[in-house]
Amino acid sequence: MTAPAEVIMQLSRSKNLMKRAKRLMPAGVNSPVRAFQAVGGDPVFIAQAEGPILTDVDGNSYVDYVSSWGPLILGHCHPDVVRAVEEAARKGLTYGAPHEGELHLADIITKAMPWIEMLRFVNSGTEAAMSAIRLARAATGRTKIVKFEGNYHGHVDYLLAKAGSGVATFGLPDSAGVPPGMTRDSMVAPFNHLDSVEGLFKEEGERIATVIVEPVAGNMGVVPPAEGFLTGLRELTRRYGALLIFDEVMTGFRVSRGGAAQLYDVQPDLVCLGKIIGGGLPVGAYGGRRELMELVAPLGPVYQAGTLSGNPVAMAAGLATLGKLTAELYALLEIRGKALEEGILEALRSCGVAGQVNRVGSMLSLFLCDKPVNDSQTAFSTDRALYARLFHALLDRGIYLPPSALESWFISAAHSESHIEHTLQALTPALEEALSQ
Repeated sequence: MTAPAEVIMQLSRSKNLMKRAKRLMPAGVNSPVRAFQAVGGDPVFIAQAEGPILTDVDGNSYVDYVSSWGPLILGHCHPDVVRAVEEAARKGLTYGAPHEGELHLADIITKAMPWIEMLRFVNSGTEAAMSAIRLARAATGRTKIVKFEGNYHGHVDYLLAKAGSGVATFGLPDSAGVPPGMTRDSMVAPFNHLDSVEGLFKEEGERIATVIVEPVAGNMGVVPPAEGFLTGLRELTRRYGALLIFDEVMTGFRVSRGGAAQLYDVQPDLVCLGKIIGGGLPVGAYGGRRELMELVAPLGPVYQAGTLSGNPVAMAAGLATLGKLTAELYALLEIRGKALEEGILEALRSCGVAGQVNRVGSMLSLFLCDKPVNDSQTAFSTDRALYARLFHALLDRGIYLPPSALESWFISAAHSESHIEHTLQALTPALEEALSQ
């Protein structure tokens, strides 16, 4: 594949569909970042996808680095996943009753992550985080939680908290419609700043039920944990009798088969999963030590339910996906990720652009700034206007990046060496175009 010198894409059908969509849905979309508001312009409407390629309704094709925001580690429409979904659908889309597929997927997950002794399937990462925090509060008899600026755990009211004044502070609502009282027990600390968390525990330790963290941040761009940060959180929570929750909705089975907990050798009390365990279908899960999970209804007093939880089609997609995640596949993803990282850095140098690439395995982000990115403050210093211009210049050349400067890119096993080369060949002229505007 070679990048053309100039591409003028026909997008008339996408534009017409967007006009209709805006009359029917807020901003024409069903999730905010899809609206392209962070980069300007209107989104393209996708008609189909296969492997690492998206094709829009106007017939344009793109090398996809969004991968439906992470779950498609095998690429779009992997034949074994499609076959598993078709076979499951023929037997019934949902039962509202136990079935063997739940057992098989739970067995695979607990073997890959032995710190998860029991789990409960839900339908989204938001549900998983909400349920894990409810369980942590019940198990400890405490109410306060600690989260990190730049980490995202779903759109639950008390998790939509932003930092107020000070280095680490009580959370303030980060969305209209969230009463201040909903976030009064949510405290926000800067990611990778262990001293701030220590300060919170010194002041409120006996009231803190849990610390919830993305072990590798992926919602302010990819920001790996600083050395000692995760082990420090583990030590602090144990010392004060709080629980440690790893939100691995994005990193679980993505950065390694055992997720970030395995990669960084830190075992949390509870884990939230999603994305990959559904193979592209809606799913989530939360789990941890047996004595904690036995507090969940109907065994214990912590209520949580879901009519479609563990539905047979999502379980089948997850089983087909996880069955492909071998050591060889992760080694291939590392090779592809490293090639893309190094190529991006070379393109930045050749164009004289200050930038950083943060990468953990098949997750990476480009930050257009002149300093290392290790927390939300440095992440937010990226040149978003330049990224927006680069985004559109690459989109015109058939490369589909996240439509936000503060989101992770995802590589799949379907990205071949030629797809990476095609991307890098397009990158330098796209950068030059973005700089000239």
